[in-house]
Amino acid sequence: QVQLVESGGGLVLAGGSLRLSCAASGLTFSMYTMGWFCQAPGKEREFVATISGSVGDTRYIDSVKGRFTISRENAKNTVYLQMDSLKPEDTAVYYCAAQHSIRNFYTHYRSSLEYDYWGQGTQVTVSS
Repeated sequence: QVQLVESGGGLVLAGGSLRLSCAASGLTFSMYTMGWFCQAPGKEREFVATISGSVGDTRYIDSVKGRFTISRENAKNTVYLQMDSLKPEDTAVYYCAAQHSIRNFYTHYRSSLEYDYWGQGTQVTVSS
């Protein structure tokens, strides 16, 4: 049974930092692209960042480039999202997701429909 468990969310002042973690179990971690998505109240779930399984290639939504960094430790079956210079508009529930590497990373990384497994989410709240 595949499980993705996020942690590290919380309340932070604008300009502050948070580091989200997602621990995976029940899958061959290195064979999965890992992504982070967010969903604010009343909005659709949105792509934030992703990292491929073996090479570690990364992609980000434009609004977080230069502020967020995605990384992974395959030996620990864990993916991270370092969030710096946080803004109130970053407030959302953040979800991690896993996509099997059989899909082409470069053409399938952005759509939530292309991810196979999801965590339960962790709340990030940025106050101004």
